[in-house]
Amino acid sequence: MTDRRRERLAALSSRLSAEKIDALVLSSLANIRYLTGFSGSSALLIATPSELHLITDFRYETQVADEVGDIAQVRIEPVSLWTGLWGLLQSIPSVELVGFESAHLLHRDFQRLLSQGSRWQWRPQLNLVEDLRETKDEDEITLILEAGAIATNALARTFPSIHAGMTELEIAGVLEKALRDEGSEEAPFPPIVASGPRSALPHARASSRVVEKGDFLLIDFGAQHGGYCSDVTRTFVMGVPTAEQCDVFGVVRDANHIAAHSIRVGMTGAQADALARSYIEHCGHGEGFGHSLGHGIGLEVHEAPRLASTAKVVLRAGSVVTIEPGIYRPGWGGVRIEDDVHLSANGPQILTNFSRELLEIV
Repeated sequence: MTDRRRERLAALSSRLSAEKIDALVLSSLANIRYLTGFSGSSALLIATPSELHLITDFRYETQVADEVGDIAQVRIEPVSLWTGLWGLLQSIPSVELVGFESAHLLHRDFQRLLSQGSRWQWRPQLNLVEDLRETKDEDEITLILEAGAIATNALARTFPSIHAGMTELEIAGVLEKALRDEGSEEAPFPPIVASGPRSALPHARASSRVVEKGDFLLIDFGAQHGGYCSDVTRTFVMGVPTAEQCDVFGVVRDANHIAAHSIRVGMTGAQADALARSYIEHCGHGEGFGHSLGHGIGLEVHEAPRLASTAKVVLRAGSVVTIEPGIYRPGWGGVRIEDDVHLSANGPQILTNFSRELLEIV
């Protein structure tokens, strides 16, 4: 894969100049990985217009050398990351006005800036790196595509093992093992396995509920490959579906198809959301679709852009978004079908492939 880290630093440098700041302190681990390749859990990064300085601790001394190479100057800090930050900033006399990631800095760490860092001027910054991450390059698209294949292959492994009488937690366990067997580095989020009336809870946690004949079974999960995530949802039925279940499922399936095939670069997030929402409303189920259509996906499972009725941002070529319409009825159940879609200049490319029909589990 092509090493694009220097290109990313150059793009960030332009943003620092536009914001008229001498440096940016990054605390978001996803942003740090994007710029340097470092995947550890403890780091601060200082970006100036010309170079990167990475601070981490002894646990990552070997790892940081392997992952970062010469893209950044690395400092192994024996006391604390913040002690390292003050020492590093003092060694760069040209730095006076420093930005910080206001969306990621804890309040206690902001207090450190005001007290221990009073020598410098601090300016909050929002989404300087996230805006760069929104447009994925070819290698990033490939990694998300492979993460999608891992997820759908794991679901194909899991499906034959599911039967009535299992608990949601047992099904989640089978799925989690299948994800590891297929090569997922970790789960981007705890899998949602919700059955019967609980399938009406869009973000239900797997529980000890026993799955019964006649239930909807909603499974929402993802995989991770090379640090990049996938996010997939499918809804099944235990046994033969009722006419009502078929009707609701059909509306969601068609809304997913319409949105995934009609979304285009240049639309706003609100226009994309309306592709599915207007169809669901036309079919008389608008009150059951209470969440937004989707979100961006990449190094994090939720990132820019948003596909929501309030989202005015224009969708860019290279974005990868989820398309996840749903209908939920409290006490009855719910249906969601979710796919990951790459917004290319030539039209949408669906990255997750698994049947979107109402599969019956016997």
